[in-house]
Amino acid sequence: MKIDESLHWILSFYRTSEISGALFFGELARSLRPSAIQQDMTRQFADEANHARYWTDCLAKLGVEPLKLPTAYQNQYLAAAGMPTNLMEILAITQVFEKRVVSQYTLHAKSPNVPDIVGETIETIMKDEKWHIEWIRDALKDMETEYGADNIKDTLKRFTLADREVYQKTTLEHQERIGDLRLARR
Repeated sequence: MKIDESLHWILSFYRTSEISGALFFGELARSLRPSAIQQDMTRQFADEANHARYWTDCLAKLGVEPLKLPTAYQNQYLAAAGMPTNLMEILAITQVFEKRVVSQYTLHAKSPNVPDIVGETIETIMKDEKWHIEWIRDALKDMETEYGADNIKDTLKRFTLADREVYQKTTLEHQERIGDLRLARR
């Protein structure tokens, strides 16, 4: 089964973002001292690497190779939100990003004419994505004594605003490719 150029690009974009996530979380897990957060971070980077593999396999089943894209979605976060300065901020921006991923994958799965293999890939990945949101939510809750609940809430708000800016910019830039995938509201 051959796919159109737009779907090819979108699935390659997802794959590139998953690869970037795996590399980032792998480096972060390696830099952390042994702890519950390091264990969860290790599981997350393994999940992200598997997600990239799932998209690679999906593209192969659709009869195409992944496109080599120059940048990932999350690369734009630094310009919009600034560099995270501590582990709490890294987890906060990750929480916002993971919620965006779930929104985007849900939106994609509900779009018309989604090939079965794409829907199945999204369904498989979503199980992990929901766990990512849960463990990060719990870790941020545990950090309230160190960073303050209001500070964490404000940080999440700041990164949510940055995410909206990045998402709108990305969807406008790639309107023709996105087609039926409309802006997810969050």
